[in-house]
Amino acid sequence: MGEVIYEIHPDLCTECVGHFDEPQCQLFCPVDCIPHDPKHVESEDELMEKYKKLIAQKSTSN
Repeated sequence: MGEVIYEIHPDLCTECVGHFDEPQCQLFCPVDCIPHDPKHVESEDELMEKYKKLIAQKSTSN
């Protein structure tokens, strides 16, 4: 959560790849306010690699 609004950190967002079939933020947001950032486009494979990296970091930090 940001100071004024919720913020999605692109280094931590996998667009729910590895968790769900579609991004949950876009599914549950009450308004159409979560657009894709055209300056930060990632392929499904790139998102999956990010997911694996984040899961590995989480398991080593416990």
